[in-house]
Amino acid sequence: MILGIDVGGSTTKIVGVEDGQIRSAQSIVAADPVTSLFGALGKYIYDNGIDLSDISRIMLTGVGSAYVDGNLYGLPTGKVEEFTANAIGAGHGSGLDRMVVVSMGTGTSFISVDHGKFTHLGGLGIGGGTLQGLSKIIFKASDLDYVISMAMRGTVSSVDLQIGDICREELPGLPLDATASNFGKADTAAQAEDVAAGVINMILQTVGSAANFISLGTGIKDFVLIGNLSLLPQCRSVFDRIGRLYGLDFHIPEHTLYRTALGAALYALKDNG
Repeated sequence: MILGIDVGGSTTKIVGVEDGQIRSAQSIVAADPVTSLFGALGKYIYDNGIDLSDISRIMLTGVGSAYVDGNLYGLPTGKVEEFTANAIGAGHGSGLDRMVVVSMGTGTSFISVDHGKFTHLGGLGIGGGTLQGLSKIIFKASDLDYVISMAMRGTVSSVDLQIGDICREELPGLPLDATASNFGKADTAAQAEDVAAGVINMILQTVGSAANFISLGTGIKDFVLIGNLSLLPQCRSVFDRIGRLYGLDFHIPEHTLYRTALGAALYALKDNG
């Protein structure tokens, strides 16, 4: 078995790959990356009844991997650049030769995959960190599940200015319910649920609009969404609408949260073979 571990600042995600198949996926949160890493590794081994002798190699990726040197528990341990792990992990099982990987974590990065060639196209300072920070400022809430649930009860059109608010007829390529301005219709009496819905919608639409510009520049129409924001219940519907608007296909793979860790493990197989 090869273990792929994505070490974040406080959250570590881990997956095992055995005989080309994913074996379990887990994550753990701790105060710092080293504690998180060893907590995740120990818990994974214990929960899955794995002996150290069953593990042939450990592959690390993520920003927190810089804090770790040498082998873990005496096992051969390597590192994989995060964008490479994103590309390999997102592409696994996709059947796509050309795609753009959209990694929506604290911020958002875009990596093009063109017949095995990976290119980091850039990124946005918009992502899960944006949602977390705005939730603390606006709603005084650190519990994102609470804010997400609140947003599910909200109505985006109550705070967003839409094309139908300023035009009597559809514009070329723009339906009446397309966004003209995020929060362009909000006022001081806006309901918290509507504001929460607007915040999530704004973040996801920003990423989707960036994807459209990337598609215009690369000709790639397939985008694979991975990372924390791809798990938002609003994600699928927002990106479906963006896809219809611009003629793009957005894919959310199974185990989307663990695709970077998976890519690290698969890199070892690629490196060995």
